[in-house]
Amino acid sequence: MAAATARGATSGTERPPALARPGSAAPPRTFHPELQGLRALAVTLVVLHHVWTGRVSGGVDVFFVISGFLLTGQLARAACRGPLELRRRWSRMILRLLPAAATVLLGTVVAGAVLLPEARWQQTVREIVASAFFVENWQLAADAVDYAARSNTTSVVQHFWSLSIQVQFFVVWPLLVALVALVARHAVHRLHTHLTLVLLGVFIASLSFSVALTATDQPQAYFHSLTRVWEFALGGLLALWIDRIPWTRDERVAFGWIGVLGLLACGFVLDGASVFPGWAALWPVVCAVLVLQAGVTRSRYGVDRLLTWPPVRRLGDLSYPLYLWHWPLLVLYMASRERDVVGPLGGLAVLALSVLLAVLTSRLVEAPALRLPVGVGDAYRFGAATLTVVLLAASLWQAAATQRDRPSDGLGGPENPGAVALADGAPEPAPLLPAPVSVNEDWVRVDEWDCSPLPGFRTDVCTQPVESPPDRRIVVVGDSHLQQLTGALIPIAAQHGWQLTTMLRGACPFSTASEVDPDDAGCAAWNDAAAAEIAALRPDAVVTLASRDVRSGRTEQTPSGFVERWAELDELGIPVLAVRDNPRFDHSVPDCVRRHGRDAQGCGADRDDVYAPEPPYALREDVPGGVTFLDLADVVCDETRCPAEIGNVLVYLDDNHLTAAYAATLALVIEDQVVAAVG
Repeated sequence: MAAATARGATSGTERPPALARPGSAAPPRTFHPELQGLRALAVTLVVLHHVWTGRVSGGVDVFFVISGFLLTGQLARAACRGPLELRRRWSRMILRLLPAAATVLLGTVVAGAVLLPEARWQQTVREIVASAFFVENWQLAADAVDYAARSNTTSVVQHFWSLSIQVQFFVVWPLLVALVALVARHAVHRLHTHLTLVLLGVFIASLSFSVALTATDQPQAYFHSLTRVWEFALGGLLALWIDRIPWTRDERVAFGWIGVLGLLACGFVLDGASVFPGWAALWPVVCAVLVLQAGVTRSRYGVDRLLTWPPVRRLGDLSYPLYLWHWPLLVLYMASRERDVVGPLGGLAVLALSVLLAVLTSRLVEAPALRLPVGVGDAYRFGAATLTVVLLAASLWQAAATQRDRPSDGLGGPENPGAVALADGAPEPAPLLPAPVSVNEDWVRVDEWDCSPLPGFRTDVCTQPVESPPDRRIVVVGDSHLQQLTGALIPIAAQHGWQLTTMLRGACPFSTASEVDPDDAGCAAWNDAAAAEIAALRPDAVVTLASRDVRSGRTEQTPSGFVERWAELDELGIPVLAVRDNPRFDHSVPDCVRRHGRDAQGCGADRDDVYAPEPPYALREDVPGGVTFLDLADVVCDETRCPAEIGNVLVYLDDNHLTAAYAATLALVIEDQVVAAVG
């Protein structure tokens, strides 16, 4: 995380001075001891909000500003003296950052293999590898695009996204400054001017991109490296100009308190996970700039008295390992206790253990690594060896997961008939498919088909490749529930010579409105684009949802927006097969089965509790004549129950999505109805 700035850019509490003016010697270094206190405040906000509120506080953005402030000042001064010696600088970064990060990753592998349910192993291994290479933010950004991955349970190393961005910054930023120094030819006044202009351009470009992407795809923007660069650039601009703008002591006292109080309020007012970065990130960033601008006031009323208090500064020294440890401990605690929240006592235990491990890591790992008498080449070899150990541990864990997986060859057979058992009777008990270790990965994947972006959107339109002209072309449009239902349509299409085309967007069923989130303008726009694409394709039929929000208490509904889309297709002469939605639960069904056993009644639901005898679309009088309905309730429930497993196949991979395995077994059960609807 950004707490790496505690050792990621400079080794002390030095305040980077402004570059010397033309004709003058470099100014003396002035110390900035409140930096450690600001680090301590930021990491405290991050940790406490994660542990007790589950919210994002903005502390990460504070560390990004500090990183830009420290590293830019350090690089600018070094550039005035001569070449930057980039290889040596990067070798020191390896010794500062990698040992603690590798220690936490190794500890996470060991603890995760013991405490995490098998269903989370493969996701965790994938993210540990991404974290080891400091590209976890890009892994999570890719997951933000992939709706199947978006439903992943929070990873024990998800917090490495911010450290990944910082390491990328530490690698790229010296190259940028070196290029500017080359253009300026080491002239101090030219270097200051050129750096100011370059950083100002980076700031404007990155902030503009951040605001635009946050407005259109906030989950993607949150983890994207380029949406955060403006925070580093602003810190760099502050380093260049902090001593050139005179402020009175009273003004700096006010800056300090406004900044600190603003940071304290930020996490309680904003949930950064849902609104950052974009304009909202200006709040913690500006607060951090105010605290840095305040500096050491030596006023009895200055906030620097708090920030320079020795215990606070010591906590600042521990900010990097403390941040690294707190998140996996938090997630592992909840996993081991089978809880979604920590609670007061659990939170105190997590905090105490985090601090203890941070102290031990600082003393036994970080400090000895920094004292190693190694040269530049040795540092790189040390980093490669450390990385190899982490990857080896992750590979062993992945091998263990692979051994526990089961092939799906028997799916639909006598032992694992799945949906066929509803008609033929329950088979003898047999091991479940999909295997627990792979159930979370059991998505219907269409991304290997012929895919191209829907005009104006990154979401793909994917068409099934066929060897000969198809007899029918079928479009499947809607949300992730339709994605899973495609698993039943694929074998039917293969049997009858059809070609499937999918238009899918998570949490966005095909409607004239955004049904899941009324404020999601992107969903409504996507639906319009999908409707236009269908009109252009003129398929032989469209498959979409007939209802939504099937939950305990009979909340199922058929929105008017659904019917309006059906009417549009009916006017085009395109038949519609509308499928009744499957139930949603308030718990992960596979986790419930693991905890309470396959026969546990609480893992499923009573049919009468989630489904009314008459579906909601049957009560509407405005349904067009070209719409045929498929009642999914009859193939995910028996007469009385909607169970967690049917025919030794898990029905759900989480709390609401059918497994690809169960969807595949639906093919034989719904084939006649689908063929009749398509015509």
